[in-house]
Amino acid sequence: MTTRRRAALGLIGLLAGPALAAPCMPPAPPPAEARPTAPKRPEKPACLDAKGGCPGWEAYSFNDAVKAYNAQVQTYRPLAEAYLQKLNAYVKAASDYAQCEAKALQP
Repeated sequence: MTTRRRAALGLIGLLAGPALAAPCMPPAPPPAEARPTAPKRPEKPACLDAKGGCPGWEAYSFNDAVKAYNAQVQTYRPLAEAYLQKLNAYVKAASDYAQCEAKALQP
């Protein structure tokens, strides 16, 4: 092979190399609207910490509020875990993107 032919093949290889590589695509984060809202904890009545305790009706009301909160948490937890999985996938995709860009910078 002649020197001229090697130079031409090398030039073609340089020109074709980056064009053949797939472009790095930045990932999109999960939409903020998809983030579930945590249920609000019921407020603890002041009488709960008092020496005499709460009157029956207030204690029962607070107990009912805690039960309702626990039910809301049961619904919230799988939604929060699913959103967390999407966030973790985004972090991995961002790392893969950064590695792709770093490789693209190499001569």
